[in-house]
Amino acid sequence: MGAATTTGRSLTAIVLAAGKGTRMRSDLPKVLHAVAGRTMLGHVLAAARAAGAGRIAVVVEPGQAAVAREIEAAAPGAAVFPQAERLGTAHAVLAARTILAEADDDVIVAFGDTPLVTGDTLARLRAPLADGAAVAVLAFDTPNPKGYGRVLTEGGRVVAIREEKDASDSERAVTLCNAGLMALSGAHALALLDRIGNANAAGEYYLPDAVGLAVADGLTVAVVAVDEAEAQGVNDRVQLAVAEAEIQVRLRRAAQIGGATLVAPETVFLSVDTVLGRDVLVEPHVVFGSGVTVGDGCTIHAFSHLEGASLAPGVAVGPYARLRPGAVLETGAKVGNFVEIKNAHLGAGAKANHLTYLGDAEIGAGANVGAGTITCNYDGVNKHRTTIGAGAFIGSNTALVAPVTVGAGAIVGAGSVISADVADDALAVSRARQRSLADWAPGKRAALAAEKAARAKS
Repeated sequence: MGAATTTGRSLTAIVLAAGKGTRMRSDLPKVLHAVAGRTMLGHVLAAARAAGAGRIAVVVEPGQAAVAREIEAAAPGAAVFPQAERLGTAHAVLAARTILAEADDDVIVAFGDTPLVTGDTLARLRAPLADGAAVAVLAFDTPNPKGYGRVLTEGGRVVAIREEKDASDSERAVTLCNAGLMALSGAHALALLDRIGNANAAGEYYLPDAVGLAVADGLTVAVVAVDEAEAQGVNDRVQLAVAEAEIQVRLRRAAQIGGATLVAPETVFLSVDTVLGRDVLVEPHVVFGSGVTVGDGCTIHAFSHLEGASLAPGVAVGPYARLRPGAVLETGAKVGNFVEIKNAHLGAGAKANHLTYLGDAEIGAGANVGAGTITCNYDGVNKHRTTIGAGAFIGSNTALVAPVTVGAGAIVGAGSVISADVADDALAVSRARQRSLADWAPGKRAALAAEKAARAKS
């Protein structure tokens, strides 16, 4: 059943994000650990929006300011509810009682540590509610169900979800497992949740018990299938790495289908917001951090690292290049091996081919920056800007002491330290005058040899 059946129906998403994440062994709240450049909580909030959620509520650990900031950044306007005590998933959902009482058509309950769940899956999960179901559960089939709650059926109908510690031997043999996520009709959600008790081995209020209550009331309960991999939660660093690997497979495939060539895709790492144009060539061992856009026909050579960078069509980067936030490369620009660009704009056709640092700089179209050039942009307190005009030529091993401007068409001699502005089409050379002493070298070598011999005798 597709998401089209939910058209016109309102949706509230409740995301449970109050877990401490003890097994992560981290000072960072579990849901703020990142997968493909986005926090796990950010992934889930994005999926909720994609599924059509007009309202989002997030249940959090009290006093977690960093989590609150992430919620505001990822889902502005989302309601935040603290959960002082953790007495089970149903208890957590009821922390958002005020928003449940407003009764949208559909309610989805998701978890902040399931970053692989997609908006399409959440849309499929809520779809049965439009056909009259009171509850829909997300489930997967696995040959190794140990540790999961089992989805129990009779005659093809869902009758209950049983936690493994409360299940009988025959129920533990069931391989259809509860993925945890649930959709509830807004008309029934609060009434069902309020009736959930804690008469179980853990003494907790389990959200899955809503299924048995709905069945007892004669309401329809639907089950929606999902791949086991997509449903997996993250509880430790091992599972975090598994989630990263899974989402990288998705991102690489999407990039390839979109027209990019990844020579060795398993060695390329993308962020969720990476944009690769058509006919982009990505060589092995390239990392795309957050905020990178690569235009059509670009080449990213091996072992390059890009973050917060924008590349126009036809740009070449690397190998072994680093583009940091604020790097903007216009059409045909080239950044070569061991070049670092930070908060700098390279005009069309500008080149920095070797061993160069360009920070806080404006590089004009067609300018050529020689090997070993650096912009000295930081004085220990403040950053300063360097401007290089169109068509300028910067000789190798040049230090440009910002703030400074090199005019259009100007030439800077190799080995110069430029601390004053250079006019258009001027030549600037700043280095000691060369001296040559004829026949000096043989005498120097003889003196050094004599000193060495004397030391050997002593």
